Amino acid sequence: MAVNPPITVKFSGLASLLAFFGRLSMERRKAATAVAAAFALAVAYHVVLGTNGLKGYERKRQLKHQLTQQMQDLQRENDLLTEHVGRLQSDPNAIEHQAREELHYTRPGEVIYTLPSK
Repeated sequence: MAVNPPITVKFSGLASLLAFFGRLSMERRKAATAVAAAFALAVAYHVVLGTNGLKGYERKRQLKHQLTQQMQDLQRENDLLTEHVGRLQSDPNAIEHQAREELHYTRPGEVIYTLPSK
């Protein structure tokens, strides 16, 4: 009967194969970790500095605030002008005052003194 070689001898080739795949697996993990880190950095860059990122959100928030303020100012001016138009349509004294201010109209016998501009 033939003597079989020890089991360790049979697995020595297998052990080296497992060690090779272990090293290969370790390299793949390092590469996957590097790719994941690069992807995380790209996502972080996009979230912070991208078009719709935090910087973009802050710019849009400031623009919204400015436009809201401008809209409120224009609404106040519109309300004042609407009141002025209402007075001009219904109050003869307001019409006379406007004519005197803009067109320099006078009543008979009045004299207008014009001062030189600075």
